[in-house]
Amino acid sequence: MERFIQFNDKKIDSFLFMQLSDLAKTLAKHSDWEIEFGFQSYVDFLNRKLYVSHFWDNRPKEEKENGLKSDVCLRAVGTLFHTDFSEVTAFLGNIQNISIPNFAKQLFVLAEDLRLEEICKKERPGTKKWFHIRRDVYRRYFQSQANANLTRSVYTDALFSVVYLLLTSDSPLEDIPAIHEPIDRMMPWLRQTLPQFFDAASTKEVAHITLKIAEALDDVLTNDMLNTYFYLPEQSYHNAEKTGLTLKDLKRTDPLNNCDILDKEKDGDEDVHEQELPTWHRETSNMTKSFLRFELEQGSRTDLLGEGEREGEDGDQALAIVQGSARKSHRNDYRKQSAYEQKRERKQAGRGERYGKANRHAEAIFLLPASPSPQHIAQYEQKKADILSYQKKLKQMIEKTLEHQKTLPRTDLHFGRLHKKLLRLWTDEQPRLFNKKHQPSSRIDAVFTLLVDCSASMYDKMEETKRGVILFHEALKALLVPHQIVGFWEDPNEATETKQPNYFQTVISFAQSRKKESGPAIMQLEAQEDNRDGFAIRVMTEQLLKRPEKQKFLLVFSDGEPAALGYEQNGIIDTHEAVLEARKHHIEVINVFLANGEIDEGQRETVQNIYGKHSIVVPSVEQLPDFLFPLLKKLLYKSL
Repeated sequence: MERFIQFNDKKIDSFLFMQLSDLAKTLAKHSDWEIEFGFQSYVDFLNRKLYVSHFWDNRPKEEKENGLKSDVCLRAVGTLFHTDFSEVTAFLGNIQNISIPNFAKQLFVLAEDLRLEEICKKERPGTKKWFHIRRDVYRRYFQSQANANLTRSVYTDALFSVVYLLLTSDSPLEDIPAIHEPIDRMMPWLRQTLPQFFDAASTKEVAHITLKIAEALDDVLTNDMLNTYFYLPEQSYHNAEKTGLTLKDLKRTDPLNNCDILDKEKDGDEDVHEQELPTWHRETSNMTKSFLRFELEQGSRTDLLGEGEREGEDGDQALAIVQGSARKSHRNDYRKQSAYEQKRERKQAGRGERYGKANRHAEAIFLLPASPSPQHIAQYEQKKADILSYQKKLKQMIEKTLEHQKTLPRTDLHFGRLHKKLLRLWTDEQPRLFNKKHQPSSRIDAVFTLLVDCSASMYDKMEETKRGVILFHEALKALLVPHQIVGFWEDPNEATETKQPNYFQTVISFAQSRKKESGPAIMQLEAQEDNRDGFAIRVMTEQLLKRPEKQKFLLVFSDGEPAALGYEQNGIIDTHEAVLEARKHHIEVINVFLANGEIDEGQRETVQNIYGKHSIVVPSVEQLPDFLFPLLKKLLYKSL
């Protein structure tokens, strides 16, 4: 079947996106920072996001990867740690009366990025290759932009392109074209002034030089810039100033367990003690020489010296006169929350992200199947007959293996326990002197969960997917292996920014899986709306961990990338993390990728990036039983 025309078929390289995400968290020295693609590269301080530019799209692989990495490095190493927010805000205020504010802002960002680039290369020498490729690509780009802007008589943009070429030139005699007579008269002065950027050691100096150039060109340039080559996020810097965000806050590597502030003020009745006993915390910068100190784990910030002590009792030890979660005072009535209740509330507050940060607003809703209709029963029997040959063949192979384990000779072996009769050591050329205890395994100690993607893109594949699911169900049922079959989807009509209902339709439960009449409910699986794969995998992982079986398998039937509200970019990483978490708990997660005709290379790479080597690509849904048969055989053999 031919695919529909895709007017917006731009897809994100999931593996590269995960690389950039890990790089950003490493360089920013904090796991809260996230990566997003934007029209330009900048930092959103309030939401803690680093934007990388779409400028690198549709370029050769090497240029794209190194360019995006240079964006991350500039923002995570440069902007976060070496840009003065207050100076940026002051600069924005100083250019309000200039007629070319866009030119001034882009020139400031350009000069600041060049300064930060040198800092990045000095602190991280391994990034020199990234910035070398970055500069080479940008120079070619601005050379073409200079010619294009001159052709269209867009002189301000042409001047900015020429400025970039002058600032990044390896020769002081860079040949530049004539732009416009008033501008050309200013070029000798510009050639002398621009090198001052190379001596700028701070954001303040960069802003001062930029303001001087902008004021000199204010009377020369009649129009401001039309294009945006470098972006200065004014609102982001204003938010950083309003919230009191400082460079010290960005450098914090170990977040406090408790950072609340008590509404207490000094009233003049506090006790004053002349003797001092210093306190120590892992974030204390000044160490003392005192041998006696209190080690602080967490607390509330206030301007009081301290309170909350209680009257001592006869059985108290010297350092046990504190309120704790394991002991209750009998003398005082504490109206405040106990330490135990505070600890319990903190655990409950963090419980919303147990399914991943991208799913903190996702809500699991479990649906039970209705009684199968006669039509569903007839359809099931028809599909069951289609896979009957596969089912019988698989059952016979497994049963023969179990019988072989029962009758396998356990004596006269080459290894095991040494036999008491050692005469054959001298009489036989290759003596078999060992034996083993007879411990046949007649039961498959395994449990399966089949997770079926019921998104809208499965509309033309659902019928054939049911055939594959029925093959699994009938084979596992014949071998008395417990399993469940669950379809999942998210309803976009009900989804909001703070609530995303995700539905799980359990058509075959663990309790029903081995019953003879089970099966027709599988026909109730239908294509619905969106799919939030990472959340679904985590929910199924929780259920599998409660099972007593030794081997646990989670098979995900899907046809591509996850897609849900606010899940476009984070969905790939979130699903990959969910798979890794499940495998850490010794759950085998295997993806069955259902294609429909020719397999796109991008789709193949995306699935491999999420699931690794544990992925089966089925070119055509009609071939699904042929691919599932060897997979099921291998998994069952592993459980024997």
